[in-house]
Formats: sequence, C-alpha cells, structure tokens
Amino acid sequence: MSELCRDRVVVVTGAGRGIGRAHALAFAAQGARVVVNDVGVALDGSTTGEGPAAEVVAEIAKRGGTAVANTDDVADFDGARGLVATALDHFGRLDVLVNNAGFVRDRMLVNLGEDEWDAVIRVHLKGHFAPLRHAAEYWRAEAKAGRTPDARVINTSSGAGLLGSVGQANYSAAKAGIAGLTVVAAAELARYGVTVNAIAPSARTRMTEEVFADAMAKPEAGFDAMAPENISPLVVWLGSEQSREVTGRIFEVEGGKVSLAQSWRHGPSMDKGERWDPAELGPVVAKLIDQAPEPEPVYGEATK
Repeated sequence: MSELCRDRVVVVTGAGRGIGRAHALAFAAQGARVVVNDVGVALDGSTTGEGPAAEVVAEIAKRGGTAVANTDDVADFDGARGLVATALDHFGRLDVLVNNAGFVRDRMLVNLGEDEWDAVIRVHLKGHFAPLRHAAEYWRAEAKAGRTPDARVINTSSGAGLLGSVGQANYSAAKAGIAGLTVVAAAELARYGVTVNAIAPSARTRMTEEVFADAMAKPEAGFDAMAPENISPLVVWLGSEQSREVTGRIFEVEGGKVSLAQSWRHGPSMDKGERWDPAELGPVVAKLIDQAPEPEPVYGEATK
C-alpha cells in the first residue's frame, strides 16, 4: 500500500466511532501521525464515560501506526486550542485538520426546542469554527516565519446542509453554515498555504441508522455501499500533498460515488435600471423562476 500521507500530522475530531474512526484508521494506514479526538458522548450529546478515542489509538498502534488520543470538547474555544496544542506537543506540527464531530437532536420545526437548536449548532458549527480558528492561527504564524505550510482542512457538511432535510432544521442549518464557512476559509487562508474543502457524506453511522434504517441496512453479501470506510479515501487524498490545487470545494460521497456539489450561483436576472414598484414584481419573479432550473428537492419532502 502507498503511504500518501507519510509523516503528515492529522487531527480528526469525533474520531472515536463511525466515519471519524474510519478517517483516523485510513490516515494512519497511509503513514500519517494521527490525533484521535473524541469527547465520548452518546448520540444525543450526553456524557457516556466511554473512552472511544483511546480505543482507536490502540487499534492504530496494533496495526503499526502512530496516534495519540485527545478528549477535548471541540466546541469549547479553549478545548479546541488544547486539541491543536496536542498535535504540536506530541508531533511538533499540524498538517491536516479533519472536522467531523457532531450529533443530532431531530425534531419537526414546530416542536424543536431552543436547547435542541443551540446544542446542534454549537457542536457542529462552532465545533468546526473553533479548531479551524486555532489551527489557522498556527499556520499563519508559520507562514509569517518563512515556513509556509502545505496544510489542509477538510470539513464535514451534509446533504441536509446542501438541500435541507425535513425534521432536521437545526442540523441542516448547522451543516449549511459549515458549507459557507468552508468557502470563506478557503479564500482567507490560501495566502498561508492552506486549502479548505468539505465533504457531504452518506454512510451508516449512529446519526443515520435510525433515520434511514432501510437504506442503511448492511447487505448480505457484496459491496457495502453504506460502510463508513467508503468515505475516507477522498478525505485522505484531500489531506495529502497531491490535493494542493483543490480548495473551496464541497464533495458528496456515497459508496463508490464521488460528486462535486454545485454551490449557490447567480441565476437569471432582470434590471429595470431604477427602483421597482411592488405591483410590477409579480410577472418579473414568475419570469425569473421560469428561466431557472427547478431546485433539488428537500430530503423527506412530500412528493407533489
């Protein structure tokens, strides 16, 4: 096997289980030194007292790789600082940040509680911002010292963030925010030798196994299209030196399929050259909608 990320130092958040665990194992298999972050919580965000990060580190070591565990809360600003410090203290540098941690508290919008909104936005959106903020500070300092990094950030959005998902307003909003954060960070950090991309994965995890039980079922034989391990090859490549020309992109990944998501774009327009009267705008809007392609349906939306 090739070692695409030989000696690169990689932080993976939420790496104790599911997709994050698969990422950590895949990076280690490709020669990376990995910081396995997981605070150890249940699906709803409650503390479990389990130590999944240490278990993944042990598994990597058993396979001949190098890793260290970290249990900081990535949505806590000081905790995220500690996470970056773990990479620097143990391995002397940081090359790749994979933001993956998250959980769900699904509810229809009319029943969604403020605490359920706040918790999901905090873990997903702030949990991406805080590690990115501290990693970017380190990379900027390196660049200013004449040691321009060849660094990578891979964020985790979702089809729910790109298209919306019924019953997941909080999760969809957080994941849409991550998509926006990705393109802004890519533009701002390019000068420091940092690329920033995101994935929107579809795989069987604790967050998806109840929502999409039938689609997520394991096949009796053959290729398991919903295995979390299918997501990691693209993430590993995006974390490698080979991907330095790719930034500000969002990739959808499912099974053996990789696709490039199309972001919001300027569409049809009409310019009157002066202020519109509200009564004039009905036919204008109708014409613009007629000229534009139909939007993709929201996941779970009732068919017409």
